[in-house]
Amino acid sequence: MNKKRLIHIVFFAFLFCGPYLMGQAGANQRIKIDGVAAVIGDYVILESDIDKAYVDLQSQGIPIKNIERCSLLGKLMEDKLYAHHAEQDSLQVSDAEVNDYVGRTIDYFVQELGSMEKVLEFYKKPNEQAFRDELFDINKVQQLSQKMQAKIVEEIEITPDEVRQFFDNIPADELPVFGAELEIAQIVIEPIPTSEEEDRIVRQLESMRNDVLENGSSFSSKAILYSQDPGSRSRGGRYTLDRKRPMMVKEFRDQAYRLREGEISQPFKTDFGWHIVTVDKVRGQLLDVRHVLLVPDVTNVELAKAKSELELIRKRIQDGEISFDQAAIEFSDDKDTRSNGGVLINPATGDTRFELTKLDPTLYNQILKLEEDQISIPLLDEERSGKRKYKIIKVTNRFDQHVADYAQDYVKIKDLALKEKQLDAIQKWMAEKITDTYVSVNRVHKACDFANKWIKE
Repeated sequence: MNKKRLIHIVFFAFLFCGPYLMGQAGANQRIKIDGVAAVIGDYVILESDIDKAYVDLQSQGIPIKNIERCSLLGKLMEDKLYAHHAEQDSLQVSDAEVNDYVGRTIDYFVQELGSMEKVLEFYKKPNEQAFRDELFDINKVQQLSQKMQAKIVEEIEITPDEVRQFFDNIPADELPVFGAELEIAQIVIEPIPTSEEEDRIVRQLESMRNDVLENGSSFSSKAILYSQDPGSRSRGGRYTLDRKRPMMVKEFRDQAYRLREGEISQPFKTDFGWHIVTVDKVRGQLLDVRHVLLVPDVTNVELAKAKSELELIRKRIQDGEISFDQAAIEFSDDKDTRSNGGVLINPATGDTRFELTKLDPTLYNQILKLEEDQISIPLLDEERSGKRKYKIIKVTNRFDQHVADYAQDYVKIKDLALKEKQLDAIQKWMAEKITDTYVSVNRVHKACDFANKWIKE
């Protein structure tokens, strides 16, 4: 008996026998059976899955009072439809990728709530493994769903004529209102550690490397005890690299990809500090690696030198000797912004504007009292790894809240037009796949007013 046939039999057993079994238990001994809400392809959605969705929304601080059970079921059915066809189209999500994400999610929960015990208590889980297993199942479906949606829209593009037509079709009284925005530039000076400190870090990493290779010590334990990378330390320094989607800096990737399984690199330097990296497993395009990051300490003397240098640069700009953007190109140590005159790029949108209400709280407080073209005093900036540097920042442009203007807001309008075109493609795909896919909905939920046509005639 194939898997799909078995699922369908289980579904109908719950669908028709469930109410009967509950009734036979008697009015005073009614038994709650976790019934099947729907079946989408090879996926079963239980009533408890809907309950879990409510709990998940509450844990995110989202009010659930006005969220109908039918709406949540509809969303779960959409996710399962995407995941089902992702598997049919051989789109893969490795267990290592999912476990990596689950690990980072749990690390975040622990950081927010204070301990694993508090996390388990908050989510009402009996133990950590049960929590990991549930997160694994949820996240695997979500990642398959995301891959399927990305495939549907990957080749969709928008032309300037389509953007113009999209904008012209918006009634004047329905034009979007864009909030106040800023353009921000910075100049960064990083203190230079002494050569003695750099040598100390290298020797420490060499000692760790030798201890693992010669004495059989655990690389993972070294990372947990000593690494200054907050993103991987609790996972024993573990990352999964994908050749198709570069995630780490080039120097790191170059070192990792030249290693065989079990080998450990010599200490090497990136913008983040000094590393050693080892390869746990090669899986086609994927590489499971672990690393230890150590950041050289800088003394108060080096910090003071960096601050003094930045104060001098600031004075030269204020005296008109050099412009801010020229100074950024010539002096800034930040590679990401130096080449474009220090202008920050918004990672969420890809352009240079930051909506005031969505600014990082630290950056918001730093620019809050700055007038246009005013330059801040040198500000000490500390990364999560402990690396410290000084920067000066400047608000180069302010855009007040305003009704959408085609010329001024072309990038945003283009993004809205593209999203609408992508949404149309997804809705068309979903309508076709619902028709072609096995779908069964429990009779209790057939009265739902779903956004999609799940109930087939």
